Amino acid sequence: MNMNNKVALITGAGRGVGRATARLLAQAGARVILFSRTRAQLDEAVAEITHNGGQAVAFVGDVSHEEDVQVLFQHIKDTYGRLDILINCAAIVAVKPFAEMETATWDQVININLRGTFLCCREAFRLMMEQQQGVIINISSLSGVKGVEKFPGMSAYNVSKSGIAGLTEILAVEGKPHNIRVCAVSPGAVDTEMLRQAAPHLKAGMSADELAEILVYLASDSGRMFSGSNIELFTNA
Repeated sequence: MNMNNKVALITGAGRGVGRATARLLAQAGARVILFSRTRAQLDEAVAEITHNGGQAVAFVGDVSHEEDVQVLFQHIKDTYGRLDILINCAAIVAVKPFAEMETATWDQVININLRGTFLCCREAFRLMMEQQQGVIINISSLSGVKGVEKFPGMSAYNVSKSGIAGLTEILAVEGKPHNIRVCAVSPGAVDTEMLRQAAPHLKAGMSADELAEILVYLASDSGRMFSGSNIELFTNA
């Protein structure tokens, strides 16, 4: 999967799936921009990539803050003049019985997971429409898929991930005339810090690196048939 000189933005890239995806994209030759809220994690990730011969830069900000996202995309436009790939990995989870859910907690989860994906997709769409090509991959979850087992306390997370799946479907429709390909991936339990926080009783069915391999495949030309798809990843732990 040759990504030479592709410009790729990965949100939530300081750890977990985002970091693993940034690393694999850089190994494939992409110029990667890592975006998250935590400078120390980003610096570690960039150092790891550059040590192995990759091209990476870090940008600190919050995907739920419109101004942060706009500044990020203006930097991308000014520096690279284009964006070929956006992978939205940024997410949080809050485990709280619904009757005890504080509005502030609900808003924080929805804002980062769903609003953040919307803001980054919108700015990417504007750039990709100008260049008449691009790939956007959004991370949903089996938690947002109808008919899959749900776990108590995950209401805000489940709703946010259902929203991401719906957003992906309509963006694939609107992107098609502009050669913008959009798809979602809905994994089950992935071995990350978030899983251990949200559901420590669950055994992970895949590693962050394994999910990253799927995301890089979808971002490449090999994944060109998956626009509009929400790929559900059921794994056997």
